[in-house]
Amino acid sequence: MANLLVAGILLLAVGAAVAYIVKAKKSGTKCIGCPSGGCCSKKGGCDCGSHGTEK
Repeated sequence: MANLLVAGILLLAVGAAVAYIVKAKKSGTKCIGCPSGGCCSKKGGCDCGSHGTEK
């Protein structure tokens, strides 16, 4: 019974993470890991400081 409970909690956590990523990508966020997700581009034009390449 405890194993089933732990598995359910893990599935719930993974499902919530996937739902968050899908929602963020649909809203146009390019870099989910950045504090200000709209500042990044794929060409490295990020000034938020989280990637080490500042303008």
